[in-house]
Amino acid sequence: MDKKDRTGTGTKSIFGYTVRHNMKNGFPLLTTKKMYWKGIVTELLWFLRGDTNIKYLVDNDCHIWDGDAYKAYQSGFKEKHHLKPTSTKEEFINKIKTDDEFSNKWGDLGPVYGKQWRSWRTIDDSEMRIHTYETDQIQNLIEQLKTNPDSRRLMVNAWNVGELDQMTLPPCHYGFQVYTRELSLEEKWDKYIKLGLNIEINGTPLELKHMGTPFYPKSLPQRAISLMWNQRSVDTFLGLPFNIASYGLLLEIIAKEVNMVPDELIGNLGDVHLYKNHIEQAKEQLTREPKRLPKVLINSGEVDNNGVPFTKSVLDGYDRTDFELVDYQSHSSIKAELSN
Repeated sequence: MDKKDRTGTGTKSIFGYTVRHNMKNGFPLLTTKKMYWKGIVTELLWFLRGDTNIKYLVDNDCHIWDGDAYKAYQSGFKEKHHLKPTSTKEEFINKIKTDDEFSNKWGDLGPVYGKQWRSWRTIDDSEMRIHTYETDQIQNLIEQLKTNPDSRRLMVNAWNVGELDQMTLPPCHYGFQVYTRELSLEEKWDKYIKLGLNIEINGTPLELKHMGTPFYPKSLPQRAISLMWNQRSVDTFLGLPFNIASYGLLLEIIAKEVNMVPDELIGNLGDVHLYKNHIEQAKEQLTREPKRLPKVLINSGEVDNNGVPFTKSVLDGYDRTDFELVDYQSHSSIKAELSN
């Protein structure tokens, strides 16, 4: 149905849709148009760093939040100084890059995703005094996956009602949950074979029947992990392919952290809309034949003098060079305007 929206662009909208992808079939990066892989990785790392200032994004040539920051600058400057800001958007971004004082003041988006994921703020007044503390939801999730993987509380939330009015933009994808299960004997065997291992027991090679016994190497994954995210607002042409790939990468990162096998990626989508200025682009994309999905390799880090790898952690911080996109083939990009 036709529906008005915050940006004034106008949309075609439906309510309620679910997407599912089996990670065994490849990494879910769209092939019917070329995707901005560098931007996907950079934004996700920005979230995981707990960062809320666009300087990190701008310094890494990722500009998907520029419009929101500039819009907030325009309204904030006018309200504070009763003047219209003289900077163009390009001048604004250049100041973010080169002027630390300016970027600290105008580059911060408020307590958006990274703040909520890594430093959820809680006020406790139970002992007749107000005490504020912060919760690292990502750290808690990793610890729970390692100690209580069957928990039904493996969740991370970004929709902090008490801080929504401080955010430049309330979260579109507002929370995710993970779910784990034990691998079947066949799945363990498949993992064993793909790694090219050749372990023997008293001279007899390890077989499928040994996969449920102590002979199955404890260093190999014992469980599969799935991730489901919830999203209130879905820009189908520009945003959704980005969101799918971002949460696919997050699933890969968490799976590697806790030594599990990525299983299913699921998206529960609320207001699913196509902006009216994206309709022709969407029609063009629908004429294209999908190509084979790529895969992603995550580097655990460099090796020391003895050849032992330095193990990186999602909590310590990966960088963009730790992620390699392998065998990505796609059609050409399709340009479309982002509505802010």
